[in-house]
Amino acid sequence: MLEQLKPQVSVAWIDNIAEVPQTAWDALAIPLQTPFFEWNWLHNMEASGSATAKTGWLPNHLTVWRQGELIAAAPMYLKGHSRGEFVFDHQWADLAYRLGVEYYPKLLGMSPVTPVTGYRFLIAPGEDEEEITGIMVHAIDEFCDRHNISCCNFLYVDPEWRSRMERFGYTPWLHHSYIWQNTGFNTFDDYLAVFNANQRRNIKRERKAVATAGIEVKALHGDDIPHTLLLRMYQFYSDHCDRFGWWGSKYLTKQFFEELYHNFRDRVLLIAAYPEGNDIRHPIAMSFCLTKGEQLYGRYWGCNYDIDSLHFEACYYKPIEWGIEHGIQSFDPGAGGQHKKRRGFPATPNHSLHRFYNQRLGQILRPYLKEVNLMEAQQIDAINEGLPFKETMPELKM
Repeated sequence: MLEQLKPQVSVAWIDNIAEVPQTAWDALAIPLQTPFFEWNWLHNMEASGSATAKTGWLPNHLTVWRQGELIAAAPMYLKGHSRGEFVFDHQWADLAYRLGVEYYPKLLGMSPVTPVTGYRFLIAPGEDEEEITGIMVHAIDEFCDRHNISCCNFLYVDPEWRSRMERFGYTPWLHHSYIWQNTGFNTFDDYLAVFNANQRRNIKRERKAVATAGIEVKALHGDDIPHTLLLRMYQFYSDHCDRFGWWGSKYLTKQFFEELYHNFRDRVLLIAAYPEGNDIRHPIAMSFCLTKGEQLYGRYWGCNYDIDSLHFEACYYKPIEWGIEHGIQSFDPGAGGQHKKRRGFPATPNHSLHRFYNQRLGQILRPYLKEVNLMEAQQIDAINEGLPFKETMPELKM
């Protein structure tokens, strides 16, 4: 149902992205650096059963229209839990319980189970972004008040957009990801040269261990990917989730990977590992990445059996090598950081944004976040002081 806000402009909440024509949505999403808000990606999430009410991700997208033309959108979800977000607000839910506040469902803006920076309202070029943002924030406030929603959270937000939303009263929460940056590399040896001697030897040893084991690692992109490999990637993903628990985040279905081949493989990069002579359709390990423009994103990994250093080769070194060859400037390898720092992935700030509709919850959490942000900034500095780089390492963008 459309609600008239001012002459010729209306908002609508939709629970199925298929209600919006792909061309209209992608006119807003394609200009973004990230691929994770494009219609095919989000539609695959919903149509495959990966992001649905049953999995705790009820689509609740905000759209803005003028005379039948889509001029803005915000991919959003009503969440019945906090899993699959990688921004851990479980203590907030516990606090709400102690206060007698219903924390769930909460309203969430992010690409489902995809902890990648870049979330923002999708606004058509030529529109007054400040005005449209105000309309959308007002619509969110009304929705949350009407339905007694405790909070609205936007995760992994675009840095420029964060500044605008803070002016609209959203409270930032600082986190960090581990992001590789291309500081002028033309070859993999250029990348190696930024490390101190010990870590340079370690990376060479790890790559050699994979070769010595008789494993060939191939990068397959777009139309080079056989149809069977995305289905094989699903099996690796599924087995890996079962093996390690993975924070309760086994959401993607076999159908999701199947559909990627048909409508999104131009964004897909698979790093596949084979014993010498193996058919390309039968890898023993794979990592699943996506790429757009100058950006590369690592998402999932799996293997049949453990081989020394194969994880590092498939998830870090081969993607970096491919990225340098193809002009990639930034590589986000995915959540977690235990192994990334030593392989040239500095801790890089990212933010989430929060608005509390329960007064008591907000009175406690807003000042708490200010203290947490100071501590997180200190932690980022401490992590990066221990990077195994030479003193002449080029300056990183933070």
